[in-house]
Amino acid sequence: MVNDYEYFKKEVYKLTKIDLSAYKEKQMKRRIDTLIMRHKISGYDNFVAKLKEDESVLEEFVSYLTINVSEFYRNPEQWEILENQVLPLLEERFGTGIKIWSAACSTGDEPYTISMLFSEHMKKSDYSIYASDLDKTVLAVAQKGVYAKKSLLGLPSKYKDKYFTAADEEDFVVDPSLKRTIKFDRHNLLLDPFPKNLSLIVCRNVLIYFTEEAKNEIFKKFYDSLAPGGVLFLGATEQIMDYRDIGYIRKASFFFEKPL
Repeated sequence: MVNDYEYFKKEVYKLTKIDLSAYKEKQMKRRIDTLIMRHKISGYDNFVAKLKEDESVLEEFVSYLTINVSEFYRNPEQWEILENQVLPLLEERFGTGIKIWSAACSTGDEPYTISMLFSEHMKKSDYSIYASDLDKTVLAVAQKGVYAKKSLLGLPSKYKDKYFTAADEEDFVVDPSLKRTIKFDRHNLLLDPFPKNLSLIVCRNVLIYFTEEAKNEIFKKFYDSLAPGGVLFLGATEQIMDYRDIGYIRKASFFFEKPL
C-alpha cells in the first residue's frame, strides 16, 4: 500500500473531492512524488496520514495540485480578439445583461483583466463576472486584489494607470469598482454544477492537465452552460478537437461559439 497510487487517489478524493483520475497520471504523479519527497515522507500511505492530521499540509497539497499559473493580459493577441471581435458581438446579443464565467481563475488576474477590458466599452452594471477556483488560497489572493509590480508587467499601461493604485514600491491595489463586478467562489470543475445562461466562459491553460475524457466532458458542460450565441474562450495551449460534434462553431483561434 505504501506505493499504491490507486489507494492514494481514493483517499485524496475523500479528503478534497478532487478526482485525480481525471488528470494525466504521469504528469500529476510526478508532481505529487516531488511534493512527498520535499516533506521527507516515505510512501503514499504516510503522506495520506500527514494530509489527514495537518491542515496546513493539506492546503499546501491542494494549492500545489491545482497548478496555479496566472498573469494579467496573458497572450495579448487573444485579448485583442476578445475586445475587437467577440465583445461587440456579445454586446449586440446580450445588451446590458452580459454574464461571464472565469473558470479556474487562480489568483484573479484573469477576471480582473476581463473586467478592465469590458469596462472600457460599457457600464460596469452591464456585465457581471463569476470567478471560481478549486483552491481557497488563491481565491483569498484574488479577493484581496493586491498584486506585485512584476505581475503587471504584461498589462498595457492604459489599464495599469487607470485601474491600479500603488500601495508601496512593490505592490499595487486593484480599483474597488472592478471588485464590485466580480463574485469569487470555490468551484470544482469535475464535481460541482455549472452556472447557466452565460454569455462568455473564459477557461484558459487549465484543461491541458486533464485527461482527454475529462476535457471532453467539461467542454460539453461548458456548451450546455452557454446561452445561444455565447462564446467559450480557451487558452493558447488548448483546442477542442471535436468541437463540431459537440455543437460549437469556431469563431477564431481559441474562441468557440454556441449557435443562436
